[in-house]
Amino acid sequence: MKTTSPKTPEGSDYEGDYRPAATTSLDPVNAVVESADQAYLMRLAETLNTTLDLQTLLTRTSELVRAVIHYRIFAIMLLNDRTNELRMRFQIGHTPQIERMRFPVGRGIVGQVAITRKAMLVNDVLAEENYIEANPEVRSELAVPLIAKNRLIGVIDIESEVAGYFQPEHLRLLTLTASRIATAIENARLYTRVSRQAQTLEVLNEISIEVASILDLGPLLERVGQLLRRLIDYQMFSVMLLDEKGETLVTRYAWRFGTTDAPQRSIPVNSGVVGAAVREWRVINVGDVTQDPRFLYINPETRSILAAPLFYKGRIIGVLDLEHTRPNYFTGEHQKLLTTLAAQVAIAIENAKLYQAVRLQEQQLERDITMAREVQLRLLPSVAPQMNNAEMAVRFLPARSIGGDLYDFVEYGQNRTAIVLGDVSGKAAPAALYAAMVSGIMRAAAAQHPEPALMLTQLNNSLQERKLESQYVTMLFALWDDDNRTLSVSNSGAVQPVLYSHCNAQTIKAEGFPLGLFPDVSYDQLSVQAAPGDVIVFASDGILDAENEKDEMYGPDRLAEVLCSRSMGSASAIADAILADVSRFQGNKERFDDETIIVLKVR
Repeated sequence: MKTTSPKTPEGSDYEGDYRPAATTSLDPVNAVVESADQAYLMRLAETLNTTLDLQTLLTRTSELVRAVIHYRIFAIMLLNDRTNELRMRFQIGHTPQIERMRFPVGRGIVGQVAITRKAMLVNDVLAEENYIEANPEVRSELAVPLIAKNRLIGVIDIESEVAGYFQPEHLRLLTLTASRIATAIENARLYTRVSRQAQTLEVLNEISIEVASILDLGPLLERVGQLLRRLIDYQMFSVMLLDEKGETLVTRYAWRFGTTDAPQRSIPVNSGVVGAAVREWRVINVGDVTQDPRFLYINPETRSILAAPLFYKGRIIGVLDLEHTRPNYFTGEHQKLLTTLAAQVAIAIENAKLYQAVRLQEQQLERDITMAREVQLRLLPSVAPQMNNAEMAVRFLPARSIGGDLYDFVEYGQNRTAIVLGDVSGKAAPAALYAAMVSGIMRAAAAQHPEPALMLTQLNNSLQERKLESQYVTMLFALWDDDNRTLSVSNSGAVQPVLYSHCNAQTIKAEGFPLGLFPDVSYDQLSVQAAPGDVIVFASDGILDAENEKDEMYGPDRLAEVLCSRSMGSASAIADAILADVSRFQGNKERFDDETIIVLKVR
């Protein structure tokens, strides 16, 4: 609604909508003004109630003010409580240089309004001693404080290049506007903070989940830096970890102005801001490093620094270091965020370090196992002995890199050969070591050429002297006499050998207790007579107990079928056929036990 415009200097662009109110409410003109005020306030209320977005609110406010006060230069400045400065949150008509300016409370016209909380109408800014000349063209200014819940939140400021442009009526209208929008601005800012906090919590949750899943320290620290930038727009960042002595902070990751090619640092904990964070066990926020003697000028561009110690189980393992070229850049909110994130990062770092240590141990263990396997294979005979009336073949396939099965061939003289097949309890390195000990004892005793039953008795007695808890060995000890084609067998719990003759299977039922479990044990000894063409098979339980994907066992019947179909072949061909058939039967089922086959075929 427009009314007659007051007289203004020639050339003015003022098109005011209001005249000063009359002094009595009975004046018809005053009634019109009051009605206009009410209409304006209704439009203002509608505007304030339709949005919680701060930028939209400020834009619509500027449009409403323009409807009653024709301006060319307009600004809404909000107070930064931390720096006690006013800065433009919304403006029209100002240059970018002026928009970036900060106005300390108490300085300039807007600063004076902020400190006194009283509106000011200045007809000639050049006559104001406290005036800050940002725009040399400005001659008059109107500034009104924004107060919400008795707290100053900012200033509305309108300027004109015409001296004496603003009238008392303008002051009244702008004061009326300010009294209404201050609360709306605070509500919008509160809504923005709540929304930002919700987003921050969501980001923190994403970060905690992601960093917990990265177990390599290098990629972990790089990802922490990337994720942290979603919360704090830093310019320089580093992760420093304490050395083993806890005396020096060593840079493990650094990022500077978009590149990881940043200075690498080793800083004693008794120096620097990062060292102070370790010594004082707290986050340190330095707004101006030029005023802090602790700061080390490794990054000379730095003006603000935020250092947060990394705590893990009651001790400090390192520091997160954020830096910026702008003074007083890091806020209390940044400090809270970094403190929360540091706890998650510390756990992730320790997990990564633990994973690295475990991986190094596993690599060392793999090297040790490889060496143990080589030693084990050297202890096992690579080929079977050659005889006149029989041929032998052996095949050994460990379930893991090293196995618990053992086999051996010992010359007894006078065309006699001892055939040894054992299975140590357990798997991998412990079983292989125990097998090596058993083999050594057996080799030493074999020098006296004891019969199979006596050999097992001597082995059991020796293992009782060197008893290991829950450790034992099953063993088949057989003595082949090549001259008269006889086999003498004693068994301490191993799979019983089988004599195959013309597709007929005969189990050599030698039995006995495993070696190393019980003292004072004696063993039986059986002898069988073999004929030309017969096949004697010594198999470990890894052969007969092999399982397929249906959990079916290979068993003696399948072994007999292979022998019946391949009995005309050589000992080597029979041994290969058995292993191939077992492998075919198992399919993709993981091999759970060592597989050893010794085949003796009578010529």
